[in-house]
Amino acid sequence: MMMQAEDARYLKRKVKGGSIDVHPTEKALVVNYELEATILGEMGDPMLGERKECQKIIRVKGLHDNSDLSTLAKEIIEKCKLIHPSKLPEVEQLLYYLQNRKETTPSKASGKTKLSEKPEDPAFCDGTETDEVANINDVDEYLEMLYEELPEKVKGCALLLQLARNPDNLEELFQNETVVSALVRLLREEWKRSTDLATNIIYIFFCFSSFSSFHAVILHFKIGTLCMTIIQHELKKHQLWLDELNKKKQAADADKNNTRLREDYDKSLKKYEGLVRKQEQLLRVAYYLLLNLAEDLSVELKMRNKGIVKMLVSTLDRSNFELLILVVSFLKKLSIFIENKKEMVDLNIVEKLTKLIPCDHEDLLNITIRLLLNLSFDPDIRSKVIKFGLLPKLVNLLPNENHTQLVLCILYHISMDDKAKSMFTFTDCVPIAMKMLLESPEQPDLELLALCINIAANKRTAQIICEGPGLKMLMKRAFKFKDPFLMKMIRNLSQHQGPTKTLFIDYISDLCTHALQCENEDFSLECLGILGNLTIPDLDYELILKEYDLVPWIKSKLQPGAADDDVVLEVVILVGTVCSDDACAKLLAESNIIHLLIELLNAKQEDDEVVCQIVYVFYQMIFHKATREIIIKETQAPAYLIDLMHDKNAEIRSVCDNTLDMIGEFDEEWAKKIQLEKFRWHNSQWLEMVESRPTDDDYGDYAGYPEDGPMYDPYLQDADILDRPDLFYEDYNNSIMMDGHLTPEYIDDAGMYGDYSHQPYGYDLDDPYVRPEGHLGFVQDGHQVDPYGRALDPYGPEYGDYLNGIGGDPLGTDNPYYRDYGHR
Repeated sequence: MMMQAEDARYLKRKVKGGSIDVHPTEKALVVNYELEATILGEMGDPMLGERKECQKIIRVKGLHDNSDLSTLAKEIIEKCKLIHPSKLPEVEQLLYYLQNRKETTPSKASGKTKLSEKPEDPAFCDGTETDEVANINDVDEYLEMLYEELPEKVKGCALLLQLARNPDNLEELFQNETVVSALVRLLREEWKRSTDLATNIIYIFFCFSSFSSFHAVILHFKIGTLCMTIIQHELKKHQLWLDELNKKKQAADADKNNTRLREDYDKSLKKYEGLVRKQEQLLRVAYYLLLNLAEDLSVELKMRNKGIVKMLVSTLDRSNFELLILVVSFLKKLSIFIENKKEMVDLNIVEKLTKLIPCDHEDLLNITIRLLLNLSFDPDIRSKVIKFGLLPKLVNLLPNENHTQLVLCILYHISMDDKAKSMFTFTDCVPIAMKMLLESPEQPDLELLALCINIAANKRTAQIICEGPGLKMLMKRAFKFKDPFLMKMIRNLSQHQGPTKTLFIDYISDLCTHALQCENEDFSLECLGILGNLTIPDLDYELILKEYDLVPWIKSKLQPGAADDDVVLEVVILVGTVCSDDACAKLLAESNIIHLLIELLNAKQEDDEVVCQIVYVFYQMIFHKATREIIIKETQAPAYLIDLMHDKNAEIRSVCDNTLDMIGEFDEEWAKKIQLEKFRWHNSQWLEMVESRPTDDDYGDYAGYPEDGPMYDPYLQDADILDRPDLFYEDYNNSIMMDGHLTPEYIDDAGMYGDYSHQPYGYDLDDPYVRPEGHLGFVQDGHQVDPYGRALDPYGPEYGDYLNGIGGDPLGTDNPYYRDYGHR
């Protein structure tokens, strides 16, 4: 039975006070009360009644340690009629509890606390609060309010938001298409009119976005695109507010005696703070909604194309912790894609993050470090981390257990750059890392070990590590736990020249013992590597080889296939190190080590590092007379070195050239072979052309007639090219060639310094096969020319006059830098 409107005469409203409690997170009291509305008939009898449970939140922002609780409680009771005066003691007790309750925001501490992995849901703002408790049965009433004036629209949205915050109501609200469509329409049309209205509606859709099943409908109504439009508009509006406020501040500062300007500025500042507070609540719910929708990578890509990265980086200038946590979380999600990372770098994100590291909010600090870790994989970003002074800040966060692992990872990435290693000496990283390493349990964190290994590769950092008892404590721990990573760090320390290297003499005995006998192969390999690094002039290597019987062990490891490649390489390095001692080099050479190295060279031709180290061993042995004779006379090592002289690896070529130069100094026969090979290499194209000239058989009946066809030896490889001037020139006087005193480069095709005037462009018209001098690089008209005919003679025509017997020696045989190469 429906009640007719004319039957209702009076409306009776009754409020019944309830319990009082404290707000779970804020400094506020929550007053519970019951609202009973009764409609009376003409005779005063109740016709219809309804009861609702309501709450009122009373914020006490002025509460601090010195507050007068009694006075404050009386003030609250006077202003809030829902609290009976008899409850004054209870209010005082609740205020006392709030006064002594610790803040819910975690403070900076060294102890490890559990940090949230995702941003918290947005809290109610001023526009979302209402005294009325929403009821799911009254949705139609709230829907009607959406068509009223703006205050009623805001209230209707706030009541619907109350329902949406309860996940149990989402499905029912979602099924009501009229409500959803009305909210979408209202957001599209009215979002510019009221920040509270826009915040409430976006918050409702944020509640839906928390569940993936509702994403399709949200995308269908293009709520994400609308949110990005709103965010962009709000960011521009905020910049305008800021510019206007700065103008008023400058005016007030310029005329400090003008109180009106100062009051105007203070009033504008207060208004600005209120506007920013509401705007940041709107930005927070909008960003959070977009973050939820970005679960779908295709949707995230659309957001990126619409400029979400630029919006987020711009928002980093805010000071609201809750908003910053959300923004940094979103950026961290986007940073795993290189396109987003590059855009962040272009927007100077590293510089913006400097104000957040460190900060008092642990959750914000943690998520910021995680973002920086994602970015630190890029070398350019790592250099900017150092440029903007973040390195010492990160190092100071190492003792905080909440961030230790993340900071270690970032520091490890930074330490990978050789230029950055030296920067650690200007921080407390070395003492902190050493303390953490030496106080850690048997198995330290791998990130810590990796960082220590890298910074130990820097000479100055290594000196700091080894100061005092540093090296002694590291050695003691390494030998105790047989930790190969720790020994790798010590190996890096041993590679630096200077006083650091001499500190290892005291540990040679332990190193040799563990290198030969330790069951942990990785650990023994590092010990062997340290021994190979100890290039100390005054060290008695012969005594070490004999005392630990290392020669047979070295020979066993150098047998092809007898050991892993890593072990073989370290053994070869060790041989190269001990060969700097004359007695050791002789001992190893007499033990047939050189032949084993040559066999190993054949077996490991593709391993550049092994080949380079073997060549270095030969280089070391050449310096000693006893081993030099063995290498040159009894082995084919020089021949192998000649083969490697043109290796594609620059390091191998360099060591080979140095070794061959030493061999050529002491053996004339090998010197000629080396010179010939160098000539063949540098003139390979010309030699190939000469060798391809026709032989006697190619001329048939004309064979044997020099005037009809040239006669050439078909096999140039059977003779020494440098001793065959007839290959270079047609007409020459053999008597002039006196045992190499005059080399072919001083002879031309016309004989001894003949006239070229009858030969156009340097060609011999009588013999078309003769190569033009301009392409041979020989002397032409007293000038040496390159393959393109350009003069290379640095001494000018006087040098040609000297060769023709005119004038004196332009260099002078008495010149201290002169060296006669004609007899080589």
